[in-house]
Amino acid sequence: MTVELATAGFAIALFCALIMGYAIQRGATCTVAAVSQLMQEGKWGRFLGLMEAAFWVAGGLLIARAMGLLPSLPSDRDISVWTFAGGVLLGAGAYLNKACVFGTVAKIGSRDWPYLATPVGFVAGAWVVAQSRAPGLSDVSGAMSPLVSLPGLALIAFAIFAVWRIAHTATANRGTLFERIWSPHEATVVIGITFAIMFVAAGSWAYTDLLGELAVGMPGDLVSRMILLTALLAGSIAAGSARIGAENGRIDLAKIGLTFAGGAAMGAGSFLIPGSNDGLILVGMPLLFPYAWVAIATMCLTIASAIWIERLLANRASRPSVAD
Repeated sequence: MTVELATAGFAIALFCALIMGYAIQRGATCTVAAVSQLMQEGKWGRFLGLMEAAFWVAGGLLIARAMGLLPSLPSDRDISVWTFAGGVLLGAGAYLNKACVFGTVAKIGSRDWPYLATPVGFVAGAWVVAQSRAPGLSDVSGAMSPLVSLPGLALIAFAIFAVWRIAHTATANRGTLFERIWSPHEATVVIGITFAIMFVAAGSWAYTDLLGELAVGMPGDLVSRMILLTALLAGSIAAGSARIGAENGRIDLAKIGLTFAGGAAMGAGSFLIPGSNDGLILVGMPLLFPYAWVAIATMCLTIASAIWIERLLANRASRPSVAD
């Protein structure tokens, strides 16, 4: 990401970061929550919200292409053993943290302050892997995104869907328009829309990319990216202050340890892939990069496995012993 502070592009990106943070908190957007909902309730609602966010980013980039505003796009990455290892670490870290990197922003917005240790742990985990200098990390395949070569019919299909989606939300017979826009699923859609606008205005930006770069040195555009990260958190905190049930700010040392450890595992996994679930869902998946889809699938399967093992152990512990 390269953008000057005193530009219209940065002003647009800053506003979108605020709205995106607000939407993350309102939408309760979290891969852990999505997997948990599927396993415990058999519902796909949160998963579909995350997938739709990626779809809106893809559609936004198709619109930008048609208008001649398509920004520079990252290249695809090779799928290797590191892709799967990184996905496992992402999933294990998110499970331990009880929130992915999206969910962490929402937790901070709810004044759940122990989650401030998650990004610190993320940097530490990425640093440890960076020091290993393992061979094969971050191999670029050189392939460009298949999105740029999609036919014009793809844009027409997205436009039809977008019109239907907006009309459906506007005319739904539930609550006020404000309540409908900020309901969990629609708020997740807002994340995709604002990210797509940021992508075009200021380039690809995921806050975990900044954390990963901090682990290996001083990243470029540090000031502008830190301002955007601050805006993201400020938007989440603003939404959290308006919600019932915000955390009371109690400091729990054990929880700080867990969030740090979870962040460290996610940081390590993110460095291996490379990319965390925010960048994978909002950049890699919309650009139709296979490695991003494989990494997210591995992350979700890891979370599901951890939840299943936890449930199995809990059921065994609750069974009466033979002596009883």
